[in-house]
Amino acid sequence: MQMKLELIVRPTEIDVNGHVNNAKYLEYLEWGRDEWYEANALSYDVLKEHGVQTVTVNININYRKECRQGDRLTVTTEPQSIGRSSYVLLQRIVNDQGELCADAQVTSVTMDVETRRSRPVPDPLRALFELP
Repeated sequence: MQMKLELIVRPTEIDVNGHVNNAKYLEYLEWGRDEWYEANALSYDVLKEHGVQTVTVNININYRKECRQGDRLTVTTEPQSIGRSSYVLLQRIVNDQGELCADAQVTSVTMDVETRRSRPVPDPLRALFELP
């Protein structure tokens, strides 16, 4: 399931070059992932009930087009691939002209709450990666 999050670039997100700071894109992506988990009824508390927390272990991001103050952006998040204890979400940031501003593959691992070691992805999360 693809989830979309709409946002507006605020003045505090702009760097000395007059565009969105590169680190802010990572925050936009994090907000998009949070929305994706919530939309799929997998909030932090629900995952914890399954004995896991999710940990981001890799972000591969391509910055395609600068974003500026006042731009209206859409962050999309969707499942891409899954392994035993890790999974990859594909994320895109698009402006209101439909131009791709950034895209990223974000790899996360499910970590056991008690042992702090990787553990298999729980079924409710795994089901989101299955083909319809």
